[in-house]
Amino acid sequence: MFESLKTLPQDPILQLMQTFRDDPRPDKVDLGIGVYKDDAGNTPIMAAVHEAERRLLEGETTKSYVGPAGSAGFNDAMARLILGNGSTLIRDGRTSVVQTPGGCGALRMAAEFLRLCQPDTNVWVSTPTWANHLPLLGGAGLTIREYSYLNQDTLQVDFNAMLEALEGASTGDVVLLHGCCHNPSGADLSFEQWQAVTNLIQRKGLLPFVDMAYQGLGDGLDQDAAGLRHLASQVPEMLVAASCSKNFGLYRERTGALMLISATETINKAATSQLLSVIRSHYSMPPAHGAAIVETILGDDGLRDQWQDELNGMCERILHLRHAFADALAPVGDFRFIARQRGMFSFLGISPEQVRRLREEHGIYMLESSRVNVAGLNDRVLPRVATAIRNIL
Repeated sequence: MFESLKTLPQDPILQLMQTFRDDPRPDKVDLGIGVYKDDAGNTPIMAAVHEAERRLLEGETTKSYVGPAGSAGFNDAMARLILGNGSTLIRDGRTSVVQTPGGCGALRMAAEFLRLCQPDTNVWVSTPTWANHLPLLGGAGLTIREYSYLNQDTLQVDFNAMLEALEGASTGDVVLLHGCCHNPSGADLSFEQWQAVTNLIQRKGLLPFVDMAYQGLGDGLDQDAAGLRHLASQVPEMLVAASCSKNFGLYRERTGALMLISATETINKAATSQLLSVIRSHYSMPPAHGAAIVETILGDDGLRDQWQDELNGMCERILHLRHAFADALAPVGDFRFIARQRGMFSFLGISPEQVRRLREEHGIYMLESSRVNVAGLNDRVLPRVATAIRNIL
């Protein structure tokens, strides 16, 4: 059965991670792997998470299954985090949330659900987009279409090109949007642009699908969700994939959620029953621990305040690093776009050869596309990184 299989090339990000680990230089810098790091270069466990886990350890009485939908408490808390406590969509029963194994699980279950609804579904993704969007959605049998998003010269959103491309979409097509902190570019839509995209989606009868993986790491929890909430208030149907990896630091716990928004409560109940059947045929039940942590934090005013303070600190640190990085590179070019962008990632706009020189000559690691994880910087290493970049330009 296995004899005819060929070895596949390693994923570029995982290969970069291994090369970095094998590099013996003590001053090497990892700007490639997409995890948040603190000033010491570590990916810490948030204090609110520590406390929630302590409470769970003391109070947990079973390891029984949670069911295909996951924890109802977690699902309700995530709905309110994404849409806001006063959402009329929640009040009117037009929403449902299921717990998933990370944001990847939410994306894949959404894709399987869409294929069930319409086998020949087209899903439009931005150019560029997170590399794993393509296998997660395309692997379920959806047809991938692309819309222009980033101007490669200015490294800012080319909004006119985006709208022009989406004019080519047909009724019933799906449009995947990044809720905030666009990965890999860091270039986000303004609220006015969200309004314009909403108008286009309404006019053409498209289905919006929002990937919300970084809520709270751009400008704040509510600010980062403003565009998504406006869109959700205007359309009859919508999908949202959410991740708790970044804003709760629960990377290895694989904690995510998939939200359905339907035109009526009756339609939503039917759609949710179909989604749960899809889940049952794939992984049956989601893991419980990470979701229990999130539910504990969001269900306790003191823990929620502590978590939000920590998250705000992470957000402010990233913004500080963006401005400091842009200032440090100012002598050799206009890098002000880094300060204008949001979230963990930005493209530097340098060539693969220059990326290779940074790695080999200076021990500075980033993806060949020049995407850097700004959160991998700190005030100690930033001057050396900036000097190295200036030297290769």
